[in-house]
Amino acid sequence: MTQSTTRSRKFKAILAGGIVLGVGAAVTLAAWTDNEWAEGTFGAGSFNVQGSTNGTDFTDHTSADGAANLTFDLDGGDNLTPGDTVAAPFVLRLDGETSYDASVVLENAAGSGGNAEALTYGIVSVANAGACSADATGTSIVPAGTAIGSVAGAQGFDLTAGADAAAGAPVTLCFQVTASDSLTQGQAATAQWQFTATSAE
Repeated sequence: MTQSTTRSRKFKAILAGGIVLGVGAAVTLAAWTDNEWAEGTFGAGSFNVQGSTNGTDFTDHTSADGAANLTFDLDGGDNLTPGDTVAAPFVLRLDGETSYDASVVLENAAGSGGNAEALTYGIVSVANAGACSADATGTSIVPAGTAIGSVAGAQGFDLTAGADAAAGAPVTLCFQVTASDSLTQGQAATAQWQFTATSAE
């Protein structure tokens, strides 16, 4: 082996070693990491609508079985004759724990009994329970002459939540029920109405 061949091999071996050392140095460089964390806590507000038949005593009526019993004038609506119109108030408000305003719609209406088809109704919004009468006028919620089991033409309305744990402003609905000429003597009828309130953002 010649001297120049030996030098060439030594040079390549040194060069190769340098390359390996260079790669090793690159791999061992330090790296820094840092972390940031965030969290949120979420609470739910409250939402509850109450009803009253007199505008003073409010409670929940959450099912058909627990429906508020409206007291109609003219001996409670028990002595109707054809052409009579009787009235009764129903007052809605948001309770003091409620955090949001509400939009309210008359969702369902139902009538049963022998004289159900002989009755029509309308609902107007009036100032208070004492202002509800057979001839009361106000903002129309359901047009007069609507069949007992219908919600055709019903208009929605709003309820406003109170401030500082106070109950919201009440809205008084005046139900006006009219007997037609087809009213049958001695027969009875029952009507139920379901209002649905949806919280507003």
